[in-house]
Amino acid sequence: MAKIRIKLVKSVIGKPEKHKKTIEALGLRKIGQVVEKEDTPQIRGMIDKVNYMVEVID
Repeated sequence: MAKIRIKLVKSVIGKPEKHKKTIEALGLRKIGQVVEKEDTPQIRGMIDKVNYMVEVID
């Protein structure tokens, strides 16, 4: 299956608790960190939920 790279570009400080947990579930901790995940509908949904804090890298 295809992979997708996700980068955290904004801090989670002051954001809703659900959004913080979503970022944590994606495996992101620090600004600028990049993780590689399988490109599944579940991961895409998580990205859509916090799209203002993350960036998808091709």
